[in-house]
Amino acid sequence: MIRVRVVGVALDPAQQHVILLSPADPLADGERVLPVWIGAQEAMSILVAIEGTGSPRPLAHDLMTAMLGELSASVSRVEITHLDEGTFHARVVLDTPAGPRTFDARPSDAIALGARVDAPLWVAETVFAEAGVPRDAVELDGEEPDTDRGDEERVAEFRRFLDDVDPDDFQG
Repeated sequence: MIRVRVVGVALDPAQQHVILLSPADPLADGERVLPVWIGAQEAMSILVAIEGTGSPRPLAHDLMTAMLGELSASVSRVEITHLDEGTFHARVVLDTPAGPRTFDARPSDAIALGARVDAPLWVAETVFAEAGVPRDAVELDGEEPDTDRGDEERVAEFRRFLDDVDPDDFQG
């Protein structure tokens, strides 16, 4: 597995949100990034976590973090394990009083939860090899993925989203 870090959230040409992951160690193929397509709400949740900004009300991943704390459990790592017909699969590994526990998760949820507790994020080498793209093939808000420019705009956009959100938007 390759340890990675979130370098940003971007929009693809179809205006779909993409989270960009880059090896934490540049010697481990630092010339490539792994784009993972996610929903708009998950993108904002991840941005809130990596930027350390709060939200007026707890988001689902904040609730998960609080529940884990109350249960004396912690996220030990997040793993993107494989790619199946274009769909990324992930798991969250917890340390609990009863021992380690592993849960399947959507990558966006696993990353949002892991980002809140600063858990290490790992990607299977086969996933990175199959789906990674050259770093210079992607841009984040018109800049290189590492840039912090535009963070305030994304947070403001998220706050506007929270002001306008309707509970019916989340009906299954």
